Parts: sequence; C-alpha cells; structure tokens
Amino acid sequence: MATNIARLLRDPRVRHSLELALGPALLILIWWLAFTNEWVNKDLLPSPFATLADTATAIVSGDMFHDFNQTLIRVGYSIGIATLLGVPIGIFLGAKESIYRSLEFVIDFFRSTPATAMFPLFLLLFGLGDVAKIAIAAFAAWLVILFNVAYGVMNARQTRMLAARSMGASNLRIFRDVIFFETLPQTFVGLRTAVSIALVVIIVAEMFIGAVDGMGHRIIDAQISYQLTDMYGSILVAGAMGYGLNLALLILEKRIVHWSGR
Repeated sequence: MATNIARLLRDPRVRHSLELALGPALLILIWWLAFTNEWVNKDLLPSPFATLADTATAIVSGDMFHDFNQTLIRVGYSIGIATLLGVPIGIFLGAKESIYRSLEFVIDFFRSTPATAMFPLFLLLFGLGDVAKIAIAAFAAWLVILFNVAYGVMNARQTRMLAARSMGASNLRIFRDVIFFETLPQTFVGLRTAVSIALVVIIVAEMFIGAVDGMGHRIIDAQISYQLTDMYGSILVAGAMGYGLNLALLILEKRIVHWSGR
C-alpha cells in the first residue's frame, strides 16, 4: 500500500492537485484552530465547517446566484468599458512617447488615488444607481490598462522593429506584426490587475452606494443582521470570483501569448 501511495505521489497531476489543495486546507485548519481554541470570540467567528455547509446550501439552492451574477455583470461591464477605451488610447500614447510623458503626471496621479476617494464625485455625476458603480470601477481599471499598454508599446523590443524596418515594412505593418504582439504580455498584466481593482471597487460600492443586490450588499447585510456564516461565506465566494477571473485571464493569456519570452 505504501508503494502504491508513493507511486501515486510521483504522478505530476496528483502532486499538482495536492499543491493546489494545500493552501485552502491550511486556511481551514487555521480557522478551525482559531475557532476551537477561542483565539477569536466564538460570537464573532463561526465554525469553518458550519460556514462552508451554509455556503454550499446557499449556492445549491440558488439563493446566492442573483447576488453573484449581479456583481459579475457589473465587473464585466466595467472591464469591458476600460478595455475598449484603455487599449487604443494606451497604444496611441505609447507610440507617441512625448505626449505620454507630458500626461504621465496626470495618469500616475489618478492611478495612485484610491478609487474609493472618488465615490463622492461619481455619485454627483451619475447618482446612486448601477451607472455610478460601473463608472468608477471602469475609471480605476481604465487607468491601469492604459498605463500597462502604453509601457508595453514603449518597451517593445527595438531589434525586432529595426529588423522589420530594414526589410521595408511600413509603419502600419510594423505596428500590426511587431508592436501589437510585443505589447500583448504587458496588456494582459494590466487586464489581470484591472480585474482585481474593478472587483474591489464594485464590492465596496455595493456595500455603501445604495445597492439592493450584489456580493458587497450581501456581505454588509449579513453583518448588520448578524448572520455570520452567511457573511463569511459571501466573503469566500467573492474571493473565489476574483480568483476565478484571474485564472481565466491567465489561461487566455497562455493560449494567445504562448510565444511570450521567446
């Protein structure tokens, strides 16, 4: 039996699965130890197994689906808007480095400003509805995508561009066949960062800007009504959403930018 276990552990797929499971298992173990040993007041920290059971029930029954779906839709809209505006503008500014340098302070200033500090401004402009939540998340994500795309264009390998130019390629051809592909790795870095920022902004906005649904609203509503297993479970599901979106972009990047680093 020990030999079979050792042979099983040598299987790369099994080892990879165990490595992936180690982190969640450690989290549950530390949570359980904190609960059983009362490192944290039991009135504030429910059992991890009770939390997971209640969360599974909420997922299977569909009770959590609407909130999850609404948050995902808002994040999708904000990232879509940010990408549609950020990629072409970033390419233009990266290609015109002198223009980018003249705007660099403004871009870096707003990129470094916490998006939550902009809530009052966007509320004045767009009101309390979904438009304000999506707009501020799109703005925060747009700055990250713009910054990364512009730097991707500016840092495109000059040797490839010179080689293409020496073979008589036009500026349009150089951009299409060289610069665009050189920019893709940095663009995906910007997209993954932008998705994380957009999700954070949307969750916080759902908590405090007149939301009636969404994971942020569910978390704050559970906290107010003292439904702690629902609160902790909703936090875990929101985290799983962010992890899943990042993983999806990583898979997409590996498929599209499979030549990166070569």
